[in-house]
Amino acid sequence: MPNDDHPHLPMISKAPTRVHPTAAVIFGATGDLTHRKIIPAFYHLAKNGLLPDDFVIIGFARRDKTDEEFRKDLGEALKKFSHTKPVDEEVWKKLASNIHYFKGELDQPKDYLRLAEKLKSLPEADKIAENYLFYLATSPNYFGDAAKNLAAAGLSSKEGSRRRLIVEKPFGEDLKSAKELNRTLQSAFEERDIFRIDHYLGKETVQNLIYFRFANAIYEPLWNRQYIDHVQITVAEQVGVEGRGGYYDDAGASRDMMQNHMFQLFTLTAMEPPASLDAESIRDEKVKVLRSIPTPTFEFLQKNVVRAQYGGGFINGKATPAYRQEEKVKPNSQTETFVAARFEIDNWRWHGVPFYLRTGKALAAQFTEINIVFKRPPSVLFAAANDGRLRRNSLRIRIQPNESIAIYFNAKVPGEAAAELVDMDFLYKSGFNHYLPEAYERLIVDALIGESTLFTRSDEVEQAWRIIDSLHDMWQKQKVRDLPLYSCGSMGPVESDLLLEKSGNTWVNPVEPKT
Repeated sequence: MPNDDHPHLPMISKAPTRVHPTAAVIFGATGDLTHRKIIPAFYHLAKNGLLPDDFVIIGFARRDKTDEEFRKDLGEALKKFSHTKPVDEEVWKKLASNIHYFKGELDQPKDYLRLAEKLKSLPEADKIAENYLFYLATSPNYFGDAAKNLAAAGLSSKEGSRRRLIVEKPFGEDLKSAKELNRTLQSAFEERDIFRIDHYLGKETVQNLIYFRFANAIYEPLWNRQYIDHVQITVAEQVGVEGRGGYYDDAGASRDMMQNHMFQLFTLTAMEPPASLDAESIRDEKVKVLRSIPTPTFEFLQKNVVRAQYGGGFINGKATPAYRQEEKVKPNSQTETFVAARFEIDNWRWHGVPFYLRTGKALAAQFTEINIVFKRPPSVLFAAANDGRLRRNSLRIRIQPNESIAIYFNAKVPGEAAAELVDMDFLYKSGFNHYLPEAYERLIVDALIGESTLFTRSDEVEQAWRIIDSLHDMWQKQKVRDLPLYSCGSMGPVESDLLLEKSGNTWVNPVEPKT
């Protein structure tokens, strides 16, 4: 019989909740997201036996296509973007036989009425029993129209059926627009049926934060202001805007990454233990973290926020143009491609502990990490051998790539009366023999079964925008002529380093985990 205290013995895993026969409608079905992420996710779910036989996918888009043309396009994309190769042709053939194409306009109510008739006329309609998943993989401009038109066509939330709506980011562009969008979606669908997707929450390493903290007695007692000096969260991108200048010049790093991805990592790192592992208990605690961050004042933000743009430079030997020279970027743009900020949480656990967040494009490396830096131990015993100071212990949680957790601690150097910082690594890919699903696989199957833990609730979205809006209000008041520049292939502007140096700290830069 398995023994919980002996990890070498087999673990009993909970079987996933069964997915009911469903018709999934993808709006924006000819777009990049559908080809790169959504269809590969459905394929892997089918390959792993998580989709029922009576599962139908309908692609909704404005172009002229036949079912066969649509299936062929998706099949070619699957061969390119599937994270397991080669593609299992039998699995794909079976899934593709239940994929259909529907030509329609997102802002035309009559096309949603036609869609409703299409759904009712499916051969699998009786078994599907009006269980529908609507995936808005479209421009955010159409989110509200799509929700209202689905409701007008009788396709929104309905008792006795599973009608669910997945909404991609960005969810609003500020607090006002986010509130307005929430009201529109909630007028068409019940909040329990709205799944605001952030693919970071589908990553296994992010989900593991809850288990790592609360399932291990050696960490949770130290997870507070008494032992932790500060926390660093970095989301670094090596690429520039890559042709997305039109969108990015309106968004910037704060809206594109900090408001969603980074705040997700922030709240999971800082939240209190939830009452249970159900969706609302976990989401309640995440919202409490954001509510415990006072709206930053102009004076606080001036001292604790850095923004910058990338100038020209080289990344991996390849010349990269300055941000203002990118396609569709205004020549005098004041949009930040890098932002670093220091936040504090005004509660008992974290009072006085700074959380440093930074994100940027065209940086030296592509990685996402959370670094927990503990307070320095007393050095009185080792002062003579260690120049008066021992190194701080730290915990490095690598979200991507090469998902891992590393603990850094002081150890005696062999043959010397000195201490040196050493580490112990855990790598996901070598630590588990399990299949590691891509983020979209986990999130789509959770939406299908109505499990909302890994999706963002309306009040969480609004609290995040409250904080980000304060940054933009400050930047409007500053009226700077030019932003600081940083070289492509660097780790950002010198002002970012100075932000930490004021308190005697430095940024933790990437170290590839041992293989």
